Amino acid sequence: MPNFSLRDEVAFEAAQKFETPFHLYSERGIRRTARALRDAFGEIEDFREYFAVKALPTPAILRILREEGCGVDCASVTELMLADACGFRDGDIMFSANDVTGEEFALARRLGAYINLDDITHVDTLAKHGGVPETVCLRYNPGGAFRIGNAIMGDPGDAKYGMTREQLSQALLRLRDLGAARFGVHAFLSSNTTDPAYYPALARLLFQTGRELTGESGMPLAFVNLSGGIGIPYRPDQPETDIRAVGEGVAREYRRAFTDNGIRGVAIKTELGRYMTGPNGWLVTHIINEKRIHKHYLGLDASACDLMRPAMYGAYHHITIPGKEHLPHDRLVDVTGSLCENNDKFAVDRMLPQTAIGDLLVIHDTGAHGLSMGYNYNGKLRCKEVLWREDGGFELIRRAETPRDYFATLDVDPAWEALQARWLK
Repeated sequence: MPNFSLRDEVAFEAAQKFETPFHLYSERGIRRTARALRDAFGEIEDFREYFAVKALPTPAILRILREEGCGVDCASVTELMLADACGFRDGDIMFSANDVTGEEFALARRLGAYINLDDITHVDTLAKHGGVPETVCLRYNPGGAFRIGNAIMGDPGDAKYGMTREQLSQALLRLRDLGAARFGVHAFLSSNTTDPAYYPALARLLFQTGRELTGESGMPLAFVNLSGGIGIPYRPDQPETDIRAVGEGVAREYRRAFTDNGIRGVAIKTELGRYMTGPNGWLVTHIINEKRIHKHYLGLDASACDLMRPAMYGAYHHITIPGKEHLPHDRLVDVTGSLCENNDKFAVDRMLPQTAIGDLLVIHDTGAHGLSMGYNYNGKLRCKEVLWREDGGFELIRRAETPRDYFATLDVDPAWEALQARWLK
């Protein structure tokens, strides 16, 4: 449920309580999005969302989503550990990873997670490390370009994920020999699309593939995992995804493939991240410097270490100046952080109202792939996270990093004692 506005009074109140920069998340917005997704897929008897932990790996958020009936999609040992610590159990967890070690499979099996195999060689690795479960999932990469009509939605042929169609058959027969009794099929073929035709088209492909694999192996299809890919409008003039139309489109394909043919019991799973939390988060920061040389720069107390999408991808994030949005947007500026890299820019050639040092600035849609993609270049310390509760209050849900955090891994070096003695008291 994208929302390009954060009320000025909320931003100001949060900034009075917590030193900037920080990511602020709306509990109400996250719950509302989870419920809207569930309602959109209400026609499908067995539907469940598995939130992509990589988008926002913060316990307070994961617990909210668990309360809303969501599972979690994990891609590493630490994400599995986090899911376990937040109370997700057995079928609540999907493990979808690539270049997986045996130790990772073993932990996923101990937690009772669904295993989503990315490569045919992982079949034997899984068998040796934890064993093959009764239900196992296979990730499909059809290659080429994924089209809807004449529009190219994605380029799976250039992606490192998944198996070829031939490999799916080979892997499934091998899994059957190793004790698997049923299977799921998964694919991720497009990223951040608001086109409501994407999921139904993907569903049609996977439903057909699943039925073919059932015919080849004699094993029943347990579920189809549509993965992620449903997007959000980062620009104010872009349309939102019509999630109800998405759900109705998938249900229509489901009836054609299964219900109308007397096939029952095939569950539908999704692994959304960006759609669930992206629009429900904001990076709240202050302008601390203004520089005029060949261009006009506004320098913030945040940097790409707190939000790297603009620096990494050239991604657009909407920016507002609380208390000044009614003014003419007649200043052409670059909005920057303090890293010693010229791509540390949250906006390039953006029209904003007249500003002053000390003004609050809000960067929108940072609730997914924001702090989770952060890093420590230049020795920068990642910022805190704050939850805007449904009752209107604010809660610190992740503290900011400190120099002690940054230097902690140097405890194997003699410099550690000197750092502790001089700087980390």
